[in-house]
Amino acid sequence: MSATREPPNPKALPDIFKAYDVRGLVPEQLDADLARSVGVAFVRVTGSAGGSVVVGHDMRPSSPGLAQAFAEGAASTGADVVMIGLASTDQLYFASGSLGLPGAMFTASHNPAQYNGIKLCRARAVPVGMDTGLSEIRDLVASGEVVASRPAGERSGEITAVDVLSDYADHLLSLVPVEGRRLKVVVDAGNGMAGHTAPAVLGMVDVEVVPMYFELDGTFPNHEANPIDAANMRDLQDRVREVQADLGLAFDGDADRCFLVDERGEIVNPSVLTALIATRELEKEPGATVIHNLITSRAVPELVSELGGVPVRTRVGHSFIKATMAETDAIFGGEHSGHFYFRDFWRADSGMLAALHALAALASTDQTMSSLLAVYSRYVSSGEINSEVGDQDAALREVERQYVEEAGVSIDHLDGLTVTHDEWWFNVRASNTEPLLRLNVEGADEARMVHVRDDVLATISAQ
Repeated sequence: MSATREPPNPKALPDIFKAYDVRGLVPEQLDADLARSVGVAFVRVTGSAGGSVVVGHDMRPSSPGLAQAFAEGAASTGADVVMIGLASTDQLYFASGSLGLPGAMFTASHNPAQYNGIKLCRARAVPVGMDTGLSEIRDLVASGEVVASRPAGERSGEITAVDVLSDYADHLLSLVPVEGRRLKVVVDAGNGMAGHTAPAVLGMVDVEVVPMYFELDGTFPNHEANPIDAANMRDLQDRVREVQADLGLAFDGDADRCFLVDERGEIVNPSVLTALIATRELEKEPGATVIHNLITSRAVPELVSELGGVPVRTRVGHSFIKATMAETDAIFGGEHSGHFYFRDFWRADSGMLAALHALAALASTDQTMSSLLAVYSRYVSSGEINSEVGDQDAALREVERQYVEEAGVSIDHLDGLTVTHDEWWFNVRASNTEPLLRLNVEGADEARMVHVRDDVLATISAQ
């Protein structure tokens, strides 16, 4: 049988169906009716009718209702629905991987409180993006069809609640046990889902946890749960210094990203954490492949090669990282944005696994965090700098023209424009959603980085 409802405005759907997920304002763009329709479409696209799907949600006020509506839509097709309730995104990936089920996670990650969204995956945490099913889901939703075709009288699926939190914690600690000296660690959950998962995971480890903002509150009363913005790290930095902690951990809203602060209260570049984890993973499997995106520090591929591993460079974005990991059977992948991907975790990203690697590495030595990481900090980076530009293509062409004839320079277009020299490199790439160019520069020292950074920014600003 089949049924239809008034379809949503097709012109509005491209605004919320992004490259990797669904995300928009609640209820103006994303409401229960739309979530229900996505539930139906998801089951049809993943072929889960007669099977099961797993659903989790974050702490945003709108998340439980949207997750329930999605579950009702999925169940209307005949699929059973396993509701894991409050969860981090990597906890949802754990459920998808361990249960072998397609999954849906209701979260808007680090976005402000008025937003929500849906991250979707196939069984065993295989991502669903625009090129791997999300466009089909969008088109089915746009059609207004809300009940999958199935024989008359066939049952609707059942919706059941299952708690996987302790199994998730056990699994992470089986992958990265933390042994050695007892550490003091400050954890800033940002009122996000790390306030739910950190007690479960770190409560099983011999560490002294100093909690910050563990109260689950999707209005984010203390600061945005977006640690890539340095302003949101200041409370953690101050607290680490105040209590003389060994390190600090910061998570984003759905806790799939992790950032470090060392014992001095200094923010650790995510490339440095990538290099540390790559080193530890290569100790387990010498000669393995490690993925890094093209704006990761060149220290990462250098170290991987020095350790006998195989570094592979990709475009920015988790779909490229995960696809390349599958193609190469890579053991690990890291991104500048604080996402870290693990083959043993179904190639999915997990902020908590990255945190456990940092804790395990430090606990096994008598060093400070800063001294432990010094070997991985070979270069000076600018961080990502955004410039508003009306004609992105013209600006990129002009930057390339400025450098194409320079001695010792190589140029590639894997993702935007990358210009490489022995003593520095930079990448400029266009935002997919805003009139912005994003610049990342790295140099052998501060002076070289600043010179290149200011030169490129001057060219961009002149356009």
